[in-house]
Amino acid sequence: MKKEWYLEYEIQKNRPGLLGDISSLLGMLAINIVTINGVDEGRRGLLILVNDDDQIKRLESIIHTMDTIKLIKLREPKLRDRLAVRHGRYIQRDADDKKTFRFVRDDLGVLVDFMAELFKQEGHKLIGIRGMPRVGKTESLVAASVCANKRWLFVSSTLLKQTIRNQLIEDEYNQNNLFILDGIVSTRRANERHWQLVREIMRLPSVKVVEHPDIFVQNSEYTLDDFDYIIELRNDAEEEITYEVVDQHNMFSGSDFGDFDF
Repeated sequence: MKKEWYLEYEIQKNRPGLLGDISSLLGMLAINIVTINGVDEGRRGLLILVNDDDQIKRLESIIHTMDTIKLIKLREPKLRDRLAVRHGRYIQRDADDKKTFRFVRDDLGVLVDFMAELFKQEGHKLIGIRGMPRVGKTESLVAASVCANKRWLFVSSTLLKQTIRNQLIEDEYNQNNLFILDGIVSTRRANERHWQLVREIMRLPSVKVVEHPDIFVQNSEYTLDDFDYIIELRNDAEEEITYEVVDQHNMFSGSDFGDFDF
């Protein structure tokens, strides 16, 4: 049975024809190349298709004898590997918190692709997304939902107007739906009926996304440990994500959310 593997190598001695040599080696081992791309400076990543694990063992043994390349990864492909080959670079991951992934606004295409792949996975998944106002969080969620062929439901939101759902209709309790909550709206605007609905949704074997997860966990029984993934979206790599603007616009009074347009 054919199986995909991910091969990543670092170029030690760059010379004309090196890629051809690698392709010829794979061809001699009857290994097919599915996709190839640069994934970092001086590195190439390949998705390859093999018939059995012996091919992989022989490939690894031969690469270790070559002085032109250094083997970096040879494994069954993970989501980050597939996206790296698809987009030509790796998604940034927090060095200390492995479930936190970082993007900037110029990466919206990669972010949408990443989230769409997460949304396609079956079963319960809780995803948090951090970011400043108007950085593109909600539009990315909607675009990823479309790519994943998921119906999205706003349980709480300020996308068009303030939305706070207290109940769902029968066909909305569908595990194929994507449920989106705004952590600020839910914790600072909602009543107990809304929270009963949130708890029901959390028990569904489906994907849930919480914007502003830090505010959400500060004011609920949930913790950041409950999240499977945390996504951070910034206008640029140096931007600090802060919630000072929330207090500046007095979120506790009235219905005006001021400039905090999530």
